[in-house]
Amino acid sequence: MFRYRIDIEYDGFAYAGWQRQADQHTVQAAIEQAVQAFSGEQCSLRGAGRTDAGVHATGQVAHLDLSREWKADKVRDAINAHLRLRGERVSILAASAVGPDFDARFSARSRHYIYRILNRRSPPALELGKVWWVPKSLDPEAMHEAAQPLLGKHDFTTFRSAQCQANSPLRTLDRLDVIRTGDLIEIHASARSFLHNQVRSMVGSLKRVGEGGWPVDGVKMALEACDRSACAGIAPPEGLYLVRVDYDD
Repeated sequence: MFRYRIDIEYDGFAYAGWQRQADQHTVQAAIEQAVQAFSGEQCSLRGAGRTDAGVHATGQVAHLDLSREWKADKVRDAINAHLRLRGERVSILAASAVGPDFDARFSARSRHYIYRILNRRSPPALELGKVWWVPKSLDPEAMHEAAQPLLGKHDFTTFRSAQCQANSPLRTLDRLDVIRTGDLIEIHASARSFLHNQVRSMVGSLKRVGEGGWPVDGVKMALEACDRSACAGIAPPEGLYLVRVDYDD
Protein backbone atom coordinates (compact mmCIF):
# COMPACT_ATOMS: atom_id res chain seq x y z
CA MET A 1 0.00 0.00 0.00
CA PHE A 2 1.09 3.57 -0.68
CA ARG A 3 0.21 6.31 1.79
CA TYR A 4 -0.45 9.94 0.88
CA ARG A 5 -0.86 13.03 3.00
CA ILE A 6 -3.26 15.65 1.68
CA ASP A 7 -3.70 19.24 2.89
CA ILE A 8 -7.26 20.48 2.58
CA GLU A 9 -9.30 23.66 2.49
CA TYR A 10 -13.09 23.68 2.75
CA ASP A 11 -16.15 25.79 3.35
CA GLY A 12 -17.82 24.11 6.29
CA PHE A 13 -21.13 25.86 5.68
CA ALA A 14 -21.90 23.35 2.92
CA TYR A 15 -21.29 20.23 5.05
CA ALA A 16 -22.56 18.36 8.10
CA GLY A 17 -19.03 18.34 9.48
CA TRP A 18 -15.87 16.45 8.59
CA GLN A 19 -16.75 12.91 9.65
CA ARG A 20 -18.62 10.55 7.35
CA GLN A 21 -22.26 10.07 8.43
CA ALA A 22 -25.12 8.08 7.00
CA ASP A 23 -27.42 10.24 4.86
CA GLN A 24 -25.37 13.39 5.53
CA HIS A 25 -23.13 15.40 3.21
CA THR A 26 -19.68 15.53 4.83
CA VAL A 27 -16.20 16.61 3.82
CA GLN A 28 -14.68 13.18 4.43
CA ALA A 29 -17.27 11.46 2.25
CA ALA A 30 -16.89 14.03 -0.54
CA ILE A 31 -13.13 13.43 -0.74
CA GLU A 32 -13.44 9.65 -0.50
CA GLN A 33 -15.89 9.68 -3.40
CA ALA A 34 -13.50 11.80 -5.47
CA VAL A 35 -10.62 9.43 -4.69
CA GLN A 36 -12.68 6.44 -5.79
CA ALA A 37 -13.70 8.22 -8.99
CA PHE A 38 -10.10 8.78 -10.09
CA SER A 39 -8.40 5.67 -8.69
CA GLY A 40 -11.14 3.05 -8.76
CA GLU A 41 -10.38 2.28 -5.10
CA GLN A 42 -12.40 2.76 -1.96
CA CYS A 43 -10.37 4.44 0.75
CA SER A 44 -10.92 5.41 4.36
CA LEU A 45 -9.67 8.93 4.93
CA ARG A 46 -8.30 9.85 8.36
CA GLY A 47 -8.30 13.54 9.24
CA ALA A 48 -6.32 15.44 11.84
CA GLY A 49 -9.45 17.00 13.31
CA ARG A 50 -13.17 16.19 13.19
CA THR A 51 -14.60 19.63 12.57
CA ASP A 52 -18.30 20.17 13.27
CA ALA A 53 -20.99 21.22 10.83
CA GLY A 54 -20.36 24.78 9.69
CA VAL A 55 -16.71 24.89 10.78
CA HIS A 56 -14.21 25.81 8.05
CA ALA A 57 -10.63 24.75 7.34
CA THR A 58 -7.69 26.30 5.57
CA GLY A 59 -5.20 23.75 6.88
CA GLN A 60 -6.90 20.41 7.54
CA VAL A 61 -4.64 17.38 7.03
CA ALA A 62 -5.64 13.81 6.19
CA HIS A 63 -4.06 10.63 4.91
CA LEU A 64 -5.22 7.82 2.65
CA ASP A 65 -3.84 4.52 1.42
CA LEU A 66 -3.94 3.30 -2.20
CA SER A 67 -2.74 0.01 -3.65
CA ARG A 68 -1.19 1.71 -6.68
CA GLU A 69 1.62 4.25 -6.59
CA TRP A 70 0.76 7.66 -8.01
CA LYS A 71 2.71 10.87 -8.37
CA ALA A 72 1.71 13.20 -5.54
CA ASP A 73 0.75 16.00 -7.92
CA LYS A 74 -1.53 13.59 -9.78
CA VAL A 75 -3.27 12.68 -6.52
CA ARG A 76 -3.88 16.35 -5.76
CA ASP A 77 -5.03 17.31 -9.25
CA ALA A 78 -7.21 14.25 -9.82
CA ILE A 79 -9.06 14.61 -6.52
CA ASN A 80 -9.61 18.30 -7.21
CA ALA A 81 -10.93 17.58 -10.69
CA HIS A 82 -13.59 15.23 -9.37
CA LEU A 83 -14.46 17.55 -6.47
CA ARG A 84 -15.08 20.33 -8.98
CA LEU A 85 -17.23 18.06 -11.16
CA ARG A 86 -19.47 17.48 -8.16
CA GLY A 87 -19.59 21.15 -7.20
CA GLU A 88 -17.95 20.47 -3.85
CA ARG A 89 -16.62 23.37 -1.80
CA VAL A 90 -13.43 21.49 -0.98
CA SER A 91 -9.93 21.90 -2.39
CA ILE A 92 -6.81 19.77 -2.01
CA LEU A 93 -3.99 22.26 -1.51
CA ALA A 94 -1.14 19.75 -1.57
CA ALA A 95 -0.42 16.03 -1.64
CA SER A 96 2.73 14.17 -0.68
CA ALA A 97 3.87 10.58 -0.36
CA VAL A 98 4.53 9.63 3.27
CA GLY A 99 5.71 6.56 5.12
CA PRO A 100 3.39 3.98 6.67
CA ASP A 101 4.01 5.39 10.17
CA PHE A 102 2.48 8.76 9.33
CA ASP A 103 -1.00 9.18 10.78
CA ALA A 104 -2.78 12.47 10.18
CA ARG A 105 -4.52 12.27 13.54
CA PHE A 106 -2.13 10.52 15.89
CA SER A 107 1.13 11.93 14.49
CA ALA A 108 -0.05 15.52 14.96
CA ARG A 109 1.95 17.56 17.48
CA SER A 110 -0.19 20.69 17.54
CA ARG A 111 -3.43 22.00 16.12
CA HIS A 112 -4.13 25.67 15.47
CA TYR A 113 -7.54 27.31 15.22
CA ILE A 114 -8.68 30.87 14.58
CA TYR A 115 -12.09 32.14 15.57
CA ARG A 116 -13.24 35.28 13.69
CA ILE A 117 -15.73 37.79 15.08
CA LEU A 118 -17.03 40.66 12.97
CA ASN A 119 -17.64 43.36 15.57
CA ARG A 120 -19.61 46.21 13.97
CA ARG A 121 -23.16 47.49 13.76
CA SER A 122 -23.64 46.49 10.12
CA PRO A 123 -24.08 42.78 9.29
CA PRO A 124 -21.69 40.97 6.95
CA ALA A 125 -22.41 40.73 3.25
CA LEU A 126 -19.26 39.29 1.67
CA GLU A 127 -18.40 37.16 4.72
CA LEU A 128 -21.85 35.91 5.59
CA GLY A 129 -21.41 32.42 7.05
CA LYS A 130 -17.67 33.01 7.56
CA VAL A 131 -17.70 35.10 10.77
CA TRP A 132 -19.70 35.51 13.96
CA TRP A 133 -21.42 38.86 13.67
CA VAL A 134 -21.55 40.64 17.05
CA PRO A 135 -23.03 44.15 16.68
CA LYS A 136 -22.44 45.15 20.33
CA SER A 137 -19.00 46.71 20.89
CA LEU A 138 -16.47 44.29 22.42
CA ASP A 139 -13.34 45.04 24.45
CA PRO A 140 -10.56 42.87 22.97
CA GLU A 141 -8.05 43.85 25.67
CA ALA A 142 -10.36 42.58 28.41
CA MET A 143 -11.01 39.43 26.39
CA HIS A 144 -7.29 38.79 25.96
CA GLU A 145 -6.62 39.31 29.67
CA ALA A 146 -9.47 36.95 30.55
CA ALA A 147 -8.06 34.28 28.22
CA GLN A 148 -4.61 34.01 29.79
CA PRO A 149 -5.55 31.95 32.89
CA LEU A 150 -6.70 29.21 30.51
CA LEU A 151 -3.14 28.62 29.29
CA GLY A 152 -1.40 25.49 30.51
CA LYS A 153 -2.77 22.15 31.66
CA HIS A 154 -6.28 22.22 33.15
CA ASP A 155 -9.48 20.30 33.56
CA PHE A 156 -11.59 21.88 30.79
CA THR A 157 -14.90 20.24 31.77
CA THR A 158 -16.60 23.65 31.73
CA PHE A 159 -15.67 24.13 28.08
CA ARG A 160 -16.41 20.58 26.94
CA SER A 161 -19.47 19.41 25.03
CA ALA A 162 -21.77 17.01 26.86
CA GLN A 163 -21.32 14.72 23.83
CA CYS A 164 -17.51 14.80 23.99
CA GLN A 165 -16.07 11.28 23.72
CA ALA A 166 -12.56 12.06 25.03
CA ASN A 167 -11.43 9.86 27.91
CA SER A 168 -10.20 12.82 29.96
CA PRO A 169 -11.13 16.51 30.26
CA LEU A 170 -7.47 17.40 30.85
CA ARG A 171 -5.86 19.39 28.05
CA THR A 172 -2.84 21.67 27.73
CA LEU A 173 -3.60 24.97 26.00
CA ASP A 174 -0.50 26.55 24.45
CA ARG A 175 -1.98 29.75 23.03
CA LEU A 176 -5.15 31.80 23.41
CA ASP A 177 -4.67 35.31 22.02
CA VAL A 178 -7.31 37.91 21.21
CA ILE A 179 -6.30 40.31 18.42
CA ARG A 180 -8.36 43.14 16.93
CA THR A 181 -7.74 44.60 13.46
CA GLY A 182 -10.37 47.15 12.47
CA ASP A 183 -13.80 45.53 12.81
CA LEU A 184 -12.39 42.01 12.97
CA ILE A 185 -11.51 40.26 16.23
CA GLU A 186 -9.51 37.05 15.88
CA ILE A 187 -9.02 34.54 18.68
CA HIS A 188 -6.01 32.29 18.07
CA ALA A 189 -6.00 28.95 19.92
CA SER A 190 -3.26 26.31 19.83
CA ALA A 191 -2.90 22.96 21.61
CA ARG A 192 -1.86 19.42 20.86
CA SER A 193 -5.52 18.46 20.97
CA PHE A 194 -8.86 19.99 21.92
CA LEU A 195 -12.03 18.67 23.49
CA HIS A 196 -15.26 18.68 21.50
CA ASN A 197 -16.55 22.28 21.28
CA GLN A 198 -13.71 23.52 23.50
CA VAL A 199 -12.67 26.45 21.30
CA ARG A 200 -16.23 27.61 20.62
CA SER A 201 -17.09 27.34 24.31
CA MET A 202 -14.06 29.39 25.34
CA VAL A 203 -14.91 32.00 22.71
CA GLY A 204 -18.49 32.24 23.99
CA SER A 205 -17.24 33.02 27.49
CA LEU A 206 -14.62 35.50 26.25
CA LYS A 207 -17.33 37.30 24.29
CA ARG A 208 -19.33 37.64 27.52
CA VAL A 209 -16.34 39.40 29.09
CA GLY A 210 -15.85 41.58 26.02
CA GLU A 211 -19.42 42.89 26.13
CA GLY A 212 -19.20 43.62 29.86
CA GLY A 213 -21.43 40.80 31.04
CA TRP A 214 -18.65 39.12 33.05
CA PRO A 215 -15.63 40.53 34.91
CA VAL A 216 -12.20 39.69 33.52
CA ASP A 217 -11.74 36.92 36.07
CA GLY A 218 -15.10 35.39 35.16
CA VAL A 219 -13.54 33.00 32.65
CA LYS A 220 -11.02 31.78 35.24
CA MET A 221 -13.85 31.23 37.71
CA ALA A 222 -15.79 29.28 35.09
CA LEU A 223 -12.75 27.10 34.37
CA GLU A 224 -12.26 26.34 38.07
CA ALA A 225 -15.92 25.38 38.45
CA CYS A 226 -15.36 22.28 36.23
CA ASP A 227 -19.06 22.44 35.44
CA ARG A 228 -20.52 22.74 31.95
CA SER A 229 -23.31 24.96 33.27
CA ALA A 230 -20.68 27.57 34.22
CA CYS A 231 -19.89 28.19 30.53
CA ALA A 232 -21.37 31.44 29.19
CA GLY A 233 -22.51 29.76 26.00
CA ILE A 234 -21.09 28.31 22.81
CA ALA A 235 -20.08 30.49 19.87
CA PRO A 236 -21.64 29.55 16.50
CA PRO A 237 -19.60 27.33 14.16
CA GLU A 238 -19.28 29.72 11.22
CA GLY A 239 -16.50 31.78 12.81
CA LEU A 240 -14.18 28.83 13.48
CA TYR A 241 -11.32 27.75 11.20
CA LEU A 242 -8.81 24.91 11.49
CA VAL A 243 -5.79 26.73 10.07
CA ARG A 244 -2.77 24.49 10.64
CA VAL A 245 -1.67 21.10 11.96
CA ASP A 246 1.98 20.58 12.96
CA TYR A 247 3.99 17.38 12.66
CA ASP A 248 7.55 16.36 13.42
CA ASP A 249 9.83 16.80 10.42
